[in-house]
Amino acid sequence: MATAFASQADLEEKKETFSELAEGVYCLTAEGDPNSGVIVGDDGVMVIDARATPAMAEDLVRHIRTVTDKPIRHVMLTHYHAVRVLGASGYHADTVIASDETWELIRERGRQDMDSEIQRFPRLFRDVSTIPGLTWPTLVFHDRMILWMGSREVHIIHAGRGHTKGDSVVWLPKEKVLFAGDLVEYGATPYCGDAYFTDWPGTLDRLATFGADKMVPGRGEALTDPARVSEGLAHTRGFLTDLTAVVQEGVAAGHGLKRVYQTALARLEPKYGHWVIFRHCMPFNVTRCFDEMSGIRDPRIWTAERDLAMWAELND
Repeated sequence: MATAFASQADLEEKKETFSELAEGVYCLTAEGDPNSGVIVGDDGVMVIDARATPAMAEDLVRHIRTVTDKPIRHVMLTHYHAVRVLGASGYHADTVIASDETWELIRERGRQDMDSEIQRFPRLFRDVSTIPGLTWPTLVFHDRMILWMGSREVHIIHAGRGHTKGDSVVWLPKEKVLFAGDLVEYGATPYCGDAYFTDWPGTLDRLATFGADKMVPGRGEALTDPARVSEGLAHTRGFLTDLTAVVQEGVAAGHGLKRVYQTALARLEPKYGHWVIFRHCMPFNVTRCFDEMSGIRDPRIWTAERDLAMWAELND
């Protein structure tokens, strides 16, 4: 009998830290749980990544209310994954912003992803009954947009394919702060189940050209100087490069998925096994990388049923 998803045993609540990165610019981190960002403009607030449920959004709102009473006008979604978007209704914002590729992914596979993630991450979907349904962006952009929050200039950019095909970042050029979403992780294993391994390193190259002084990764602590920003980019790239090399080798040798997974786990765990959600991510990561290295360009849709079948195949 297959073991349960590694994430289903992760039930310990994490300590949240709400910290200021620049005047009016904040992030909420939680010991490797998904991060969110907050930008306070002259006339309102932007939240970057909505959290998993409206009830969890209320926790972030309480933090926001310790620094401003301005209305929350915008919710920005860096990508489509349920844990990032399903809390959006809890902010009662005027606009929900996302790239057109993210909108398309919600249309194509949002419901399946919702069911898949809720099954795998029970702790991250606290008060799941408060979710009214899928989150739909109300303001969609193609390549980039500039939003003026009064005198504060906010760049929202579809950075390129990587974690998903719709990944977007938020860049504050004056403050030199970058909210990278799950394109960058720090001390946390990148989830690659919907990834584009071939494209992701180039997308990281584009992020490096911003010259950020500070960066908020998708998971892990905020990176608060240029050296640590570079470290976050390098660590993410190193994991992707190492995993891709192992899978390419296995596919070229004609090995099956389970053997490739076992080899990847053995080779990567000594270096990365201490990272958050390593054991949970690896089956999904290897499966997607195996597909891509075998010529399947676009990620197949994960469903709750496919999750279980894959986990049983690789972990029995």
